[in-house]
Order: sequence, then C-alpha cells, then structure tokens
Amino acid sequence: MNSESKTKPLIHIVDDDESMRQALVELLQTTGFDAIGYASTGEFLLNSLPDQHGCILLDVQLPGPSGLDLQAALLRKGVALPIIFLTGHADVPSTVRAMKAGAVDFLEKPVNRGTLLEALRRALEADTARRSALTAANRHQARLDSLTARERAVFDRVIAGMLNKQIAAELDVSLRTVKAHRAQMMQKLGVSTPAELGRLAGEIGER
Repeated sequence: MNSESKTKPLIHIVDDDESMRQALVELLQTTGFDAIGYASTGEFLLNSLPDQHGCILLDVQLPGPSGLDLQAALLRKGVALPIIFLTGHADVPSTVRAMKAGAVDFLEKPVNRGTLLEALRRALEADTARRSALTAANRHQARLDSLTARERAVFDRVIAGMLNKQIAAELDVSLRTVKAHRAQMMQKLGVSTPAELGRLAGEIGER
C-alpha cells in the first residue's frame, strides 16, 4: 500500500449481500476512498480495527448478530467510527434505535449515489472533528501531567471555583504561594485567563 492510499478515508462495508457489498466497494474505490467489505458482524469483529479515518456502512439484517447489535457492541468497546445504516428493511423502531445510539444516517436500499456520498461526507466530517478533539484533549492532558503535585492541587481547586484565599487556607500555604503556583500552572497549560482554563479543563474531561 502506498503512502497516498494510507491517507484515504477507509469505509467498512458490512452487508451479507455479496453483489451489493462488491458494488459498494467498487463505487467507493472509484470515488477516492479505501473500502473493505465484510459479510457479517462476526467477520467485522474478527478483523482488527485500524485506527484510520473513516466510517462504517452497515446493514441492519445480517446473519447472526444484527447491525444494531454491532452498533451496540462497538459502543461498548469504545470504537467511535461513525455509522451509516444502509438497509432494505427499514422500520421506525430500528431507525429510532439506530439514531439514538449515534448513527449518522439511516438510508434505504436502493440508495441514490448522491445521497450516499452526502451521508459519507457528513460521517467523515464527524470523524475528523472527533479525532481533532481527541488530539487536542491528549495535548492538554500532557500539559496537565507536567504540573507538580502542588500546581495540580491549585488547578483542581481553581476549577472547582475556589478563590485564592480559600485555596491558601485549604492547602495551609500563604496567599503569595498560591498566586505563584497558579501563575506557573497557567503558564505550563498555555492559558492566560480563567475562561481559557475552564475551556481546557472541559476538553480534557475535568469536572
């Protein structure tokens, strides 16, 4: 595989209809994507999921566990690839369940090429946004990990809404010491205002 193909979005197609699966693989490959087909939920799960930008095109009715079962399993595993359901057996309960669980779209076969490509565009945009947010959170976490124990103690209390004098009393240090730790903490985290500090804490999951 050349370096260019590694940068292409990877679309996983899970559909037990071989002709449909192959047609989708060929369509997506000619449209500029990498595409891999799977005949069942089990086949998909047996293959290691590469950490590659992309999404999943998923049928609802499959041999063995259904597409909805696979969606639930991926959520439990923490696999966050966006899912587009593509099915010939749409019904309201299945659609509602899929969308509530985070599916990008629920399309009926036969699907219009433009409709499918538009759904893929939205799914890939969602995956790009998720990956960007994760990268930012990891970067912020690395900065947080660089804090000393005392700087981290000050950080935790600032995020909790405590004033400098309250922090000084709780940590049994002087107000000047708290201010010094706070300034150093904010410098390490790359923020200059309480609002920026709050946004950073939110991005790394601090509560």
